[in-house]
Amino acid sequence: MSSAKKVVVAMSGGVDSSVTAALMLESGCDVIGITMRLGAPDALEVESEKPNCCSLEGIEDARRVATQLGIPFYGVNYEEIFRERIVDYFVNEYLDGRTPSPCMICNRELKFGKLLSLVDSLEYDFIATGHYARIERDQDSGRYLLRKGVDANKDQSYFLSALTQEQLSRAIMPLGERSKDEVRAMARRFKLRTADKLESQELCFVADDNYRRFLKEQVPEKIHEGDIVDKDGNVLGTHQGIPFYTVGQRRGLGIAAGSPLYVTRVDAQKNTIEVGAPADLLRQTMLVERINLISIDQFDESIRALVKVRSRDDGALATIHPLSETEAKVIFDEPRRAITPGQATVFYDGDIVIGGGWIRS
Repeated sequence: MSSAKKVVVAMSGGVDSSVTAALMLESGCDVIGITMRLGAPDALEVESEKPNCCSLEGIEDARRVATQLGIPFYGVNYEEIFRERIVDYFVNEYLDGRTPSPCMICNRELKFGKLLSLVDSLEYDFIATGHYARIERDQDSGRYLLRKGVDANKDQSYFLSALTQEQLSRAIMPLGERSKDEVRAMARRFKLRTADKLESQELCFVADDNYRRFLKEQVPEKIHEGDIVDKDGNVLGTHQGIPFYTVGQRRGLGIAAGSPLYVTRVDAQKNTIEVGAPADLLRQTMLVERINLISIDQFDESIRALVKVRSRDDGALATIHPLSETEAKVIFDEPRRAITPGQATVFYDGDIVIGGGWIRS
């Protein structure tokens, strides 16, 4: 009986997952390629010049790379679960005045959730992906650690911070030690058809990046105009619908003012958008819920960490005070701009992910 690792590679049709499949095969693994057909509302219907992992083109590119590598390839239909857990979540968060992080949910629920269940049913051991992050086992604690990818411009540890210990123990991410340029070079060495394919967009199910259009088409009956007010409640103008605004936004307010105004609060219950000066965006404290710990197993005392409040954030030093096993108050050393309810926040110790959660307020 072969002792080779049995690995399922999640193939999107892009260069990263293509190289991942080639590397797994080159290392002697028993490899199967699988692509999730998600039936994303836009990806198959709206014209876009950007590559898209949910499109028929993406699925076909994945199939062709698998054929090129000589590995079995399967497509699995996850349209219903994608609609329920990702698209509906995305729409509902905006309707509630929160800014969603759908990639976080997709990683936990689909790529390392539903797909990992399929890995088990096939009697395979691991799932490999093209994420730029590193996973290693801490010998002292026995816990699986999630570390930043070495390519700072491509690091995706933020989007993986909701993964559990079980999910991390079954995941392989060979690109975490490499730069994007190295991955492109590898793709050319392997003569992969995706070697020079453009980057896919982050929000795969909104093909043209116009999420306002997307929301109008999905739930037109739930979007209503309302008042734009200042912090004293004075009406300054009319907004076009709660889902079209997020904390920190400046453009599209339609207000003539002597100085720049930014969205400082979105109140779905009152159907109002509050605006203010740049200084009104600054907050030093936030409440975090649904915390998932990775490098430590419990959260029973205050800790210091570098805290990111969005994916493209350099992070800032803060003290994290636990309120319960899954809730905490985060106090930054210096005020932060535009802390946004609904977004994920991630705590780092150097390049190690301590854990993360969701910004409540």
